[in-house]
This record gives sequence, structure tokens and C-alpha cells, in this order.
Amino acid sequence: MDRSLAANRWIYGLAYFGITGVILLFRILPIDIGPNGYPGPDLILCITFVWVLRRPQFVPTPLIALVFLVADMLLLRPPGLWTALVVLGVEFLRAREAASREAPFSVEWGMVTGVLTAMTLAYALTLSLFAVPQALGLTVLQLIVTVLIYPVIALLARYVFGVHKLTPGELDAAGRPK
Repeated sequence: MDRSLAANRWIYGLAYFGITGVILLFRILPIDIGPNGYPGPDLILCITFVWVLRRPQFVPTPLIALVFLVADMLLLRPPGLWTALVVLGVEFLRAREAASREAPFSVEWGMVTGVLTAMTLAYALTLSLFAVPQALGLTVLQLIVTVLIYPVIALLARYVFGVHKLTPGELDAAGRPK
């Protein structure tokens, strides 16, 4: 049975919100499941980029902004700074979704790596401008781990959640999703 695009938007939007909520819950719980002192990947950011590059209509910008603003508050980051950078990065990628649709995965991965690096540099420079102490080594390590986990998240999105790139049969004559 084929669901309409509006129903899919709601279902996948709620799924995105639920997945990110569960990840945030585990991030704020007082348990330590990873190696001591090393940052893990930013899974919420990976999921956001994967979904935007595959099905941009399923994750609207206000939903992304809400998720990352809540994450800023819960993870005690400067409120709105990382959110603004994520929204800029997401919109950059969203504008290039049609071009990346035909490109191989390595091009997509390189594009995401560039956006993640630019966002991390802008975040670090903004914090240093206001003399906020930061652990640059850990920030770079988190960037590397996030870039390395991106293909795994892309595979999970494709085979577990069914979030795949648009095919020509799913587009109308103007190139927009049906």
C-alpha cells in the first residue's frame, strides 16, 4: 500500500524526532558506556545530514532547529550557536541534494566532511573569539569520529529505516518529489 507524501513526511518527521530524542536521552544519562575521556560521534548530526541528503522533505528546517536547540540546552552548549551552524550546514547540503543524487557515495561523504569541518572550525573560532575555554584536541577527535561513522549511519538509514536517495520514478517533471 502506497502512502501519500504528506503522510510520509509526518511519519518520518516523527521518527527523526523520536530517534534524536532517544540519542539525547542516552547522552544525558549518567552512565559511561564509551572509552573514558574520548568523545563519541555526533550521531544526531550524522542522522540529520543523511536524511537531508536522501529525503530533504522529511526533515524540515524548523524541526532540525528545534532538535538542535533542545540539544544545546541539554548538553550545556552555548544556546543557539551550534544550532545556527547546523541549520546553515543543512541548508547548504539541502541545496545540493539534487546534484548529490547522481553522485557516488564518496562525493557525498566528501561534501559532508567539508561541511562538518567548516562547522567545527566556525564553532571553535566563535568560542575563542569570546574566550570560552575549549578542548581543541577532543573537538578534532570528535570531528574525525563523526566523519568515520557517517557511512555506517547512511547504511542504517537505508536498510533499517528505508531512507534512500530519490529515484527518477519518484520525481515529477520539474525534478521535485511526487
